[in-house]
Amino acid sequence: MASIGVIGAGSWGTALALLLCHNGHAVTLWSIMEEEVALLRTERENPSKLPGVKLPESIAVTSDLQEAAAGKELLVLAVPSPYIRSTAHSMRELVKEGQKIVNVAKGIEERTLMTLSEIIEEEIPGADVAVMSGPSHAEEVGKGIPTTIVVGAGKRKTAEYVQSIFMNEVFRVYTSPDVLGIELGAALKNVVALAAGIADGLGYGDNTKAALITRGIAEIARLGTAMGGKMETFGGLSGIGDLIVTCASMHSRNRRAGILIGKGYSYEDAMKEVKMVVEGVYSAKAAMGLSEKYGVQLPIIEQVNEVLFHGKRADEAVKDLMLRDKKIENSDIPWD
Repeated sequence: MASIGVIGAGSWGTALALLLCHNGHAVTLWSIMEEEVALLRTERENPSKLPGVKLPESIAVTSDLQEAAAGKELLVLAVPSPYIRSTAHSMRELVKEGQKIVNVAKGIEERTLMTLSEIIEEEIPGADVAVMSGPSHAEEVGKGIPTTIVVGAGKRKTAEYVQSIFMNEVFRVYTSPDVLGIELGAALKNVVALAAGIADGLGYGDNTKAALITRGIAEIARLGTAMGGKMETFGGLSGIGDLIVTCASMHSRNRRAGILIGKGYSYEDAMKEVKMVVEGVYSAKAAMGLSEKYGVQLPIIEQVNEVLFHGKRADEAVKDLMLRDKKIENSDIPWD
């Protein structure tokens, strides 16, 4: 049994706290919001974020970061990506040298273009950081529906440790050394999922969705490999796997927000309607910054930015994508 602090009591943090508790670990779940802590303590459920999922009394719930973070064998960082830096900074003096931290948020920092693990390592020098990602809706993990995911870490023993902590009969965990590839797949798929939702909001069909998924993973892999990620990663759980589930499911907050944007909502109003942080909105600008930095074309992500931030009509964005210059699908395949 390990002592584990789950930092962030949103839907994903709550689902993982329940999973870890079922695995026999001593779990403390932290939220910055006193009212959320009070609700979880009394009702043992968060009906607005994870309805129908009850937390056992053995999971401690607190708003005291020191109680949640200090002296723990493993910390699970599950706050939304825009709050990773500030939360990690607050944790800095509370954790020991070599503290194992697994980040489960997905995003890229717009200002610095840093991945979330890079931010954690900057804010908590000496931390032993891993990342965990894959096709894994909190609503399904919380109900024990079979799920498969991947853990990435610079050290094999760290990845295998996290694997052993999380893995059970309904939650299969693979390991990988490609931390960068996992994080890029996790962040950028949210932007493509916004595009898939926009297409749904416009009333388009399965052909359009399949095109966005297929060409979306091509964009993600093109940028990811240019940055040093591995092609195999983008064909795996944190690449095409996570992209499929995020583009196809109504559990996906990014897809749901995209549907509203396709129907004419601003991204601000769409996020208010979804009532959760829509991380693809935050990653979209960062993705364009990376596109410019590495000289990689990202036409789908570029059009998402045009719709979100520059007032372009969604149907015009689709038209411009369809009428781009003629291309070969895969330039690595030679003609006879």
